[in-house]
Amino acid sequence: MRFLALCFCVAAFAADPAPDQRRRPEVERAIAQMTPTIVRIEVISEDGADGRMLRQHSVGSGAIIDAQGHVVTNYHVAGRGATFLCRLADREELPATLVGADAMTDVAVIKLDLSRRRAQTPLPIAQFADSDRVRVGDTVLSMGCPAGLTQSVTLGIIANDAMVMTRFVGGMNLDGESVGELVRWFGHDAVIFGGNSGGPLVDTDGRIAGINEIGVGSLGGAIPANTAKTVAAELIQHGRVLRGWTGAEVQPLLRSLSAKAVKGVLVRGALEGSPAAAAGLRQGDLITAVNGQEVSADCEELMPAYHRLVSSLRPGVAVPFVVRRGEQTLTLSVQPIEREANEAREVELTSWGLTVRNLTRMSALYAKRADTHGVLVDSLRAGGPAAEAKPALMEGDIILTVAGQAVANAAALRQVSRDLLKDKAEPEPVLVGFARGNAQMLSVVRIGPEVDPAIAPRAPKPWAGVSTQVLTAEIAKALNLKGKAGVRVTQVLPNSNAEKAGLKVGDLLVKLDGKVIPARRPEDSEVFAALLREYPVGTDVELDVLRDGAALKVTLHLAELPAPPSELPTVKDTRFGFSARQLGYDDKVQRKVSTETQGVIVTKVERSGWADLSGLRAGDIVYTINDLPVTDNVTLRAALAKLLADKPRHVVFQVRRAVSGAYLEFEPDWTAFEATK
Repeated sequence: MRFLALCFCVAAFAADPAPDQRRRPEVERAIAQMTPTIVRIEVISEDGADGRMLRQHSVGSGAIIDAQGHVVTNYHVAGRGATFLCRLADREELPATLVGADAMTDVAVIKLDLSRRRAQTPLPIAQFADSDRVRVGDTVLSMGCPAGLTQSVTLGIIANDAMVMTRFVGGMNLDGESVGELVRWFGHDAVIFGGNSGGPLVDTDGRIAGINEIGVGSLGGAIPANTAKTVAAELIQHGRVLRGWTGAEVQPLLRSLSAKAVKGVLVRGALEGSPAAAAGLRQGDLITAVNGQEVSADCEELMPAYHRLVSSLRPGVAVPFVVRRGEQTLTLSVQPIEREANEAREVELTSWGLTVRNLTRMSALYAKRADTHGVLVDSLRAGGPAAEAKPALMEGDIILTVAGQAVANAAALRQVSRDLLKDKAEPEPVLVGFARGNAQMLSVVRIGPEVDPAIAPRAPKPWAGVSTQVLTAEIAKALNLKGKAGVRVTQVLPNSNAEKAGLKVGDLLVKLDGKVIPARRPEDSEVFAALLREYPVGTDVELDVLRDGAALKVTLHLAELPAPPSELPTVKDTRFGFSARQLGYDDKVQRKVSTETQGVIVTKVERSGWADLSGLRAGDIVYTINDLPVTDNVTLRAALAKLLADKPRHVVFQVRRAVSGAYLEFEPDWTAFEATK
């Protein structure tokens, strides 16, 4: 069916191009008007998982809405952003900061750093349309930067001017907030792709009719311009949106009530301790008017209007709710309070291996807590202190006391932890009191810095500086050396005593200090090494060598075996999320770099850490960090300490990868680093 519809459209166009030609000038005008204001937004965002704040790179779109450089976009694009890099229509790139974000409407505002502009010319500014005038059938354009590409435009019409998430589709939730509670989307068929989020839905006058947000089936969904404009203005002025909250849970009328021509919205319940409960609202009540304004909803599409009315109520000011209860009509005085987020933002506690959240009014209700005192365990790092406690902490536990001190929130927990760990170099066992469901439990958690496992002292071992293979009977016969035993040199390691003694690949070593080297079978591969281990480091040994049929003697000084990579100490940096160690001899040989090369090799990169987002990979050799030479573990620690002290905006790693080099750059969020201590 889709193919037939497409063919029909093509045939219609071929038969009568006039409608398209008539529409083309207004489309071109709209594109010319809006294009200069479009911004591609690259975001490094943070989400709590696995006991730490994980970072990820994503892209979205936005539009410049004033001369100060404010850009409107989606909450799901920018709301969790730590750093932003914006590409303007003229291809100039500017950093930006988050001004404010509202999860309930999925609207956010960021601000461009205009001090970094190449030219101080006025910014192009997008204008908002009056979205109340938008109608089904209106021509619209979706504009933005899909998949992080340069700007693109798709064309369509408004297909639905009151689209909501029904129970058949499912809801949209952002950080505990139901987005569809306040928003009726414009459904349209101007195709949107990943990366278009936050970009404008544009009318034929080149104005913002909506902010693209979602896709439902083949339809795109846009937040109406009037909602986006109002929320953006409040975010710019206050950094947040102030809303009233009554605690009355409501739904559309049942069909059985609608059939009786009943008006109102149905009360599902009044939350414990809420203004609605205090005012006497009950399950089954019908609210027919709020603050003098009649309300009614017999379907989901009409519910956002009620929620917007209630959320606009001023906290602390009592308003009348007219309620029908059975045959009675009551007027109840409800005094809304300020609505807070349903969920607090998670924070990381590295010394615990946890991410935690403060309890909010709603999360305390769900946890059946009498108040919001305590800290909710959000996620744990496998093998971390909290996960290894006896008994282990679990997601959903609520930490109440640490070392006998009550902890009211995450800030108090962090401060208690800092006090306990002051001047401590090793983990500190602390008694932790926590709630798990209705049970009050205790555990001992060893919080504090992770201690690198001790490296056992190495006994010095002699080293010849060659790799060998057994001179098997078959190989000996093929070389016309039937009956000979020994080993064949397969590699002379660079800058080794074997190289200095003149040994070469292909040499046959048949005697060691006059004694035959008894290696004849493949399983004798360790015989030569075992014979060498009988000598102390620093000994000179004499080798009988066959080279191209000629016999010669070579004196070899046995050096100490270089430490293998598994025995080299590692520097672990939790802030940037990587581990590295000084280059060992084996590293240099395997990567075919000079044995004089100095640097550190990356052994591990934590998923979604700053190092990962910069492009650092395990196996990279780091030579410099912000132009500071990194030659070993000591200079690596010094370079990282300097970064922490100076907090530069840009961090650049100079690395070698495979056969080439690279410069890796990123902009860390130093505030976030400080917060996780």
